Amino acid sequence: MNIISNSLKYTPPGGQVKVSVGNKGQDQIYIKVEDNGIGIPKEDIPRLFERFYRVDKARSREKGGTGLGLAIAKEIVEYHKGQIVVESELDHGSTFAITLPTNLPLPE
Repeated sequence: MNIISNSLKYTPPGGQVKVSVGNKGQDQIYIKVEDNGIGIPKEDIPRLFERFYRVDKARSREKGGTGLGLAIAKEIVEYHKGQIVVESELDHGSTFAITLPTNLPLPE
């Protein structure tokens, strides 16, 4: 939900956010969130999932948030043996892709 919320928050009125879900092979699913929002500078992408890291501090104060959402999302995905990656181009939008295995054993 955090990734969708961020896409909505940083996509201007009239922009588009697309969410897709499907199978990736027989043992994985994917969730992809694509937007044509403000995008993320390339130099910020490596730090994007760090706790409290804010790409644009001025805009973040205006939009709210703590800088924890993406870090927590990554921890949740990795706890479930998944992976999250981001591709982005400044002023053209971002794509967040999550893959999760479908064959994890149930907890005892």
